[in-house]
Amino acid sequence: MIWDYFVFLASDASLQEQLDPPEGLAMGFMDEVSLRFCQGNKETARQRYIGKAKGSISLPGGIIQTSPNFSSLPVDSWLGLQIDFELLTPWYSKDDRVFHVLDNPVHKDRVFGVPFMAASSWKGMLRWACRMQAGLREHLERNGNRMEAWRDPDWILHLFGNEKGAKKDLRQGALVFYPTWFDRIGFEVINPHSRERRAGTQPIYYEVVPPGAKGTLSLLYAPWPGMKPSANPAEVLPKLLEAIEDLLRTYGISAKRTVGWGTAEIKKWRAFHKTHGSVEKDIRAELWREVQNWLAGGGTP
Repeated sequence: MIWDYFVFLASDASLQEQLDPPEGLAMGFMDEVSLRFCQGNKETARQRYIGKAKGSISLPGGIIQTSPNFSSLPVDSWLGLQIDFELLTPWYSKDDRVFHVLDNPVHKDRVFGVPFMAASSWKGMLRWACRMQAGLREHLERNGNRMEAWRDPDWILHLFGNEKGAKKDLRQGALVFYPTWFDRIGFEVINPHSRERRAGTQPIYYEVVPPGAKGTLSLLYAPWPGMKPSANPAEVLPKLLEAIEDLLRTYGISAKRTVGWGTAEIKKWRAFHKTHGSVEKDIRAELWREVQNWLAGGGTP
């Protein structure tokens, strides 16, 4: 296998005539600018990529068709949740493409070229937000920022199950997560300055989903009979909703959330139920009151 594929193509002009990427594939354009980059036109390749990638994106029909539909849940014990949000600060998660003309490309689908936040990322960040609600911050302060003695309370295990790598008492959580797709790409530039000359050295480009972009967090609460640890939905769900609000508004969902990236304004809260239909609210507390009425009426076990 040739890892330096684009260097290999750039070294022989006759090979470049064979590079005819299929029309419409997002990665075809990426291959073309990568070839320019390896031919030595690095800044030209970067600027060509930035010029074409920046702006709004039309989500392909294949992505829209795979969006979760909670309007026909199979059993009364399940609950669908969707939270619409708008980014207040840039969102960034590093792409897993081996070679890219930028040092910090945003995470995108390999076929459609659309930025998205993976379901596994939602699960990890929301588990962390629930842990913060359960006292993780105080635990770290008492134990020198070490996680070793931390044990998730039963309500967190009920929602998320065990972490990857657990060796005993393996449990699957009651939550099912879905990816979030974004329809806009932007760029941020960090330009480190020399202390001696007080001038910029080399600009660092970050491909991001810019402020103003909208997304939807979709998750399904799907407990099953005999699930361990069991939990009362009336006690677990309000904690989950509060953690979602804290994650989006306070902590942020970006890989660079420590510098304030990835915070968002929540626009709508929606819940779906087999018997009671759906409800849409602007405020978390109002949504919870409706869901609480469903639970009081015997909607979930």
